[in-house]
Amino acid sequence: MVRTKNPAVRTRLIERAAQMLRAREPVTLRSVVRDTGLSTMAVYTYFGGMEGLWQAVRQEGFTRLAAELGTVTRTKDPVRDLTALGAAYVTNALANPDLYRVMFDATVDLENPTAADDTLHILVTTIERAQQADRFAPGADARSLATQCWAIGHGLVSLVATGPLPHDTLALGAPMLVALFVDAGDTPATCRDSVGRGWPFRPPGHDAGKP
Repeated sequence: MVRTKNPAVRTRLIERAAQMLRAREPVTLRSVVRDTGLSTMAVYTYFGGMEGLWQAVRQEGFTRLAAELGTVTRTKDPVRDLTALGAAYVTNALANPDLYRVMFDATVDLENPTAADDTLHILVTTIERAQQADRFAPGADARSLATQCWAIGHGLVSLVATGPLPHDTLALGAPMLVALFVDAGDTPATCRDSVGRGWPFRPPGHDAGKP
């Protein structure tokens, strides 16, 4: 009789491996199951071995990112939506700091190599919507602009989640995105309004009713 795999066990091993990597602990077949009540056979059962575990750890980072991006509601304002996707990127990284550090380790293959491109493509299609709505210049390189949005989010996360700066630093993302989007063709006042509605991170004492 084939034993049904338990998704919770798979997730537990993935998260434990990510935590150990973040703490710079040596991750071996034995150490990853230590104190979990699982045997080393679990790594083979769920991942086919350590190489499969590494791939699954990195893949899980993109899986959770895609899920978070999927929570962003599409509105009639593509610039607001693009901003909200950037905020979702940051939110996911803060919620999953261990997996976030591993997902960009290109020395490890992904189970699904298109996962990273798929998440970036969500931003690309939103930028194309902004171009069609005459918010961004039609000649702008959508993929390049999406990468720049990613870079802003990644930089902020690196400084806050895994770096020395306080959470309030995330508020700086709004003016950075405004500058990027105005350079892409949006008008300053309209852009500030859209970004203000899409970026939830505020400095202390900020009136939540204002962008």
